[in-house]
Amino acid sequence: MPEKQMDKATSSTATVILAGGRGRRLGGSDKALRILNADPLVQHCLRRLKDQEDVNGDSPIGPVALNSNCDARHYADFGLPIIADTIGADYGPLAGILAAMDWACDLGHAQVMTIAVDTPFFPKNLTARLVAERTDMPIAMAATVDAQGHVWPQPTFGLWATDLRNTLRDDLETGARKVITWARSQGVTSVQFKTGTQDPFFNINTPEDLALAQTILMQEQDRI
Repeated sequence: MPEKQMDKATSSTATVILAGGRGRRLGGSDKALRILNADPLVQHCLRRLKDQEDVNGDSPIGPVALNSNCDARHYADFGLPIIADTIGADYGPLAGILAAMDWACDLGHAQVMTIAVDTPFFPKNLTARLVAERTDMPIAMAATVDAQGHVWPQPTFGLWATDLRNTLRDDLETGARKVITWARSQGVTSVQFKTGTQDPFFNINTPEDLALAQTILMQEQDRI
């Protein structure tokens, strides 16, 4: 754990969309660019970020970047900074989180939120709750609670103190790979969301998931 925690941002939170997965079960295509209802998944995530609930009357969302190791030219239409993993390939999602920390820290942010590009229905109060509930821990991580009361961590949806980056870099180099295991070693607050009739962290891994996401999206639009 870092010796001194940096102050939490009060006005906005830097955010990185993690899109480093190879999408093997979706035919090996770039997940960020997979089409859902005529738009790429990354566009759905950007809309969801735009819809995040305000904190004390202010938008909680600051600068947004996309973490991907693909050709940055593929994402030119989105106008986002594209940040590749800074430690090398094949380190898993922790490498994307490290890249997010490095990018946000370079911009002067004490914390950075990460979300997964294949999870387009994440809660609209995600940012507000992560910021509010991180308290004195360096990490706040989203989790779902099912009808039986079981808690399921959502490791790629977290708020991370950027001064953890050197610790994370060292730990990756010595074998750390599991996000939840590493987060617990540093100190993490679990921010719990009820699933209700729909899991807000439903993620798209297969063609069948993509078809189900289309149905969920249509149901959401019908409720508007």
